[in-house]
Amino acid sequence: MGALTGEKLHQFLQGRFIASLATLNDDGSIHLAAVWYLFEGDTFFVATTSSTRKARNVLARPKASLMVDTRTTELQKGTTAICTVEVIRGEESRTINHRIHGRYLSAAALADPAVGPAFADMDDMTLRLVPQRWIAWDMAELDAQAFGGVFSRNRNYMLPLD
Repeated sequence: MGALTGEKLHQFLQGRFIASLATLNDDGSIHLAAVWYLFEGDTFFVATTSSTRKARNVLARPKASLMVDTRTTELQKGTTAICTVEVIRGEESRTINHRIHGRYLSAAALADPAVGPAFADMDDMTLRLVPQRWIAWDMAELDAQAFGGVFSRNRNYMLPLD
């Protein structure tokens, strides 16, 4: 009930959101990191630096979960993808990472000699996350189905986020 699926899910993932990437630490605890992403062909791509905890974790244990959600005061929607992870390096990584950076940075920022080259040098690998399972939600659909649209009609029912 209230699921975000199919074409709606794919359209949603084309949006520019900050995702939360969960990887598994050596001690069994979860490491969470906020990341930029690119979603193409049912696959997520995340640029990272090889010295980060998330990079070390997926090299040791190539599994991760990625959550993308709206994080607004409107009725939320989002998805969590449980994924296998492959590491991409070299020229292919640089090309993909440039596209990821271009989703979040303006053309002026990428052209700035203090910004564009720094991001290109810093992110030296790409994580390719292939979803094996999805958990998705759309609170507007849930509201319509379970509550008769009461939250959509009464926007003050949801308290604003800080």
